[in-house]
Amino acid sequence: MSFADAVDAKARELCRHVVRMTTEAESGHPSTGTSLAHLTVVLMYHKMRYDLANPWNPRSDRLVLSEGHAVPIIYAAYADLGGVFGADPAHARKLTIDDLWTLRDIDSALDGHPNPAVGFPFFDAATGSLGQGISVACGLGLAARLDASDRTVYVICGDGESREGQIWEALDFIADHGLTNVRVIFNANGMGQSDYVSTQQSPETLARKVEAYGLHAEVIDGHDPGAVSKALSLAPPDGKPVVVIAKTIKGWGVSELQQVGYHGKPLSAKDVEQALAELAPPAATPDMELCPAMPKGEIPKADRGPIAMPDPDWATLAADQPKLAQSAAKGKLATRHAYGLTLRALGEASDRIVALDADVSNSTFSEFFAKRFPDRYFECRIAEQNMCSTAAGLAAAGKIPFANSFAKFLVRAYDQIEMAANTCANVKIVGSHSGVSLGADGPSQMGVVDTAFFGSLASVTTPKGQPGAVVLNPCDAVSAYRLSVAMANHDGLVYMRTLRPATTILYKPGETFDLVGQKVLADGDDLTLVAWGYMVHEARKVAERLASDGIACRLVDAYSLPLAEKFAQAAGLGDGAPVLVLEDNYAGGLGAAVAVAAGRVGNVRLDAVTPARMPKSGKTADDVLAYVGMDLDAICRRAKALVTKA
Repeated sequence: MSFADAVDAKARELCRHVVRMTTEAESGHPSTGTSLAHLTVVLMYHKMRYDLANPWNPRSDRLVLSEGHAVPIIYAAYADLGGVFGADPAHARKLTIDDLWTLRDIDSALDGHPNPAVGFPFFDAATGSLGQGISVACGLGLAARLDASDRTVYVICGDGESREGQIWEALDFIADHGLTNVRVIFNANGMGQSDYVSTQQSPETLARKVEAYGLHAEVIDGHDPGAVSKALSLAPPDGKPVVVIAKTIKGWGVSELQQVGYHGKPLSAKDVEQALAELAPPAATPDMELCPAMPKGEIPKADRGPIAMPDPDWATLAADQPKLAQSAAKGKLATRHAYGLTLRALGEASDRIVALDADVSNSTFSEFFAKRFPDRYFECRIAEQNMCSTAAGLAAAGKIPFANSFAKFLVRAYDQIEMAANTCANVKIVGSHSGVSLGADGPSQMGVVDTAFFGSLASVTTPKGQPGAVVLNPCDAVSAYRLSVAMANHDGLVYMRTLRPATTILYKPGETFDLVGQKVLADGDDLTLVAWGYMVHEARKVAERLASDGIACRLVDAYSLPLAEKFAQAAGLGDGAPVLVLEDNYAGGLGAAVAVAAGRVGNVRLDAVTPARMPKSGKTADDVLAYVGMDLDAICRRAKALVTKA
């Protein structure tokens, strides 16, 4: 039997599994899965070098399934090959054909879309929200380059999916960084979910777009095993990364599945037998063994130990930045400056630290890292979505990526960040220019909704038992330094806000910070002020003003979400004093979390001061705070009213 016949026979066998498992699950996408049948067989049984017994092997080639709904065909192949799956090596076992019938069960590792976090580590990232896979592959490819590894990263996308702008952000990035170790495959089956794709997503038009982006397009018949094999092995012509555009048939082998409207629809039980008959294997058994090639060489040992850092010494950290050193010596430093200096120091302490930015490195101050470690810094330009998904890919390969932009601009990448959280990706995201204290640049540059989004992730636990995200809002340089180190040592998603204006350094260099926690800066029995970030400094002014009126305030720097387990005790919730929360972002962040904590204690009078109206440009932070109803006088009036009513 020829290679082509052997591949076709195996493709039919896998398609039969796909039909059965999706019908058994009563949901799924058999039509897309069957369109990938021959591509999957050539890739997983013939081209990829990977370790069936150890999907965590860092030498292995990787596969990112961007069109995640096609995953049943990958599960079928992996089960047929006897690949190992599980939450970790200690709890791993071979996937069997019988396991396929658990597709989409609540206690199954075979999720409806790929997700390594639930026990299927053959994949590196949760996918299914379309458009993100190539970016993840970029991160894996960058990590392979840093590790001097010859592994190839394959990524499969849909043609309808190519309408997503992130696809082209990622292809632009591949060309920009010359990532020839990333092999993109477009599954051009001509159908989307509700209809045929636009002519703008035809194989010919896709090829022209790819070529225009400076890559090489290879258009093939996706059901021709020889053509698929040749395209997957093609050396980059003139050094250009190769993009394979495979013409396929959606619902290949099953006439019923080839109709419009079968995108996410399994066959009914009565139609399964007809489909299996159409997919009948050849009479002759293939005499050609198809199996994956294993990666060669010893598995490298990664240094996963904690990163130890000394107490912050601004004179040393900012030795090449005399203005910052002078400012720190006078007791003031912006948290964005402190973060940039700390990031560089972290890079010196561990070569696992990498950084990405979206064309604002001279404002986020990731430029300090970039100049010291240019090989570990990746400029993503104005493409925040690609940046965040690329960071997830780097994290999957064992790096500790810090992705940087304005807090406001990261809003564009919330979908990508949520998918990274679903993956349990070890990604650190830093949003500068947070809050209304930004001043003159106005609301188009201010991060004011970020805490509601990230705070919602902080409210849930991952399959690893950790918060979906930890949110940090340091108020000064020392806390920014300590929390930057803490986030580097935390295995999970962390988001930190930094400020544009310089703030007073409140904490001594030796002060320690838990990743999740709070600091009590003052004690008082009449009112508790809870604040974070810039508003800690405003809260100090409020406490001083109220003290002159005989109102003694407890002041809590609640720098993290989720709130610490002992927050209620630290804040004195239930001790009789009312609580006033101050935050310079829109409602839904710190105040919401404190309200939940107060509700659990019971009998707590609480109010929260947040911007009362949308901000605008103002020459100073005080101008903007006054405009949004958060000036000192306004807050003191709210505080006195709260104390009086209590």
